[in-house]
Amino acid sequence: MFNQFLPNQFVKNILEISPESLKEKGIKGIITDLDNTLVEWDRPLATPQIIEWFAEMKRNDIKVTIVSNNKEARVKSFSDPLQIPFIFSARKPLGRAFKKAVMQMNVKKEETVVIGDQLLTDVLGGNRSGFHTILVVPVAQTDGFMTRINRKMERRILNWFRRNGKLTWED
Repeated sequence: MFNQFLPNQFVKNILEISPESLKEKGIKGIITDLDNTLVEWDRPLATPQIIEWFAEMKRNDIKVTIVSNNKEARVKSFSDPLQIPFIFSARKPLGRAFKKAVMQMNVKKEETVVIGDQLLTDVLGGNRSGFHTILVVPVAQTDGFMTRINRKMERRILNWFRRNGKLTWED
């Protein structure tokens, strides 16, 4: 049962994910979370490093769509200046938004990765939908109210993975 929460890959931050490493796996599309994956949940705009990461993906013909459970205003104000497509109120871990993102990018599920900072939304949703999942360390030490509740459950799941030798990565 817990294996639904186990990501295929772990990285410290999204900037460690290079287009070269994705292309080696045949990846042509990225579905990424926004808050605490790309930037802190309370940071309104992208950092220069994230702007360059998006540009590098574009130069390498890797499409990116932001899929967030947050409201339209939050996701739109972040995504529009970057001209990055987005899906808001995604209701992750449900699969509909993931399927919509793949259709919008015109890529196959097997050519797409799901990147996020939460086991209960990003990883679970991506795994249940059959995607390669990448878990990143949250970029902020604080969270919104609902995410704080999820983090308590996530810590228990991560500890179970560590105890059972399925996880060697540290927070």
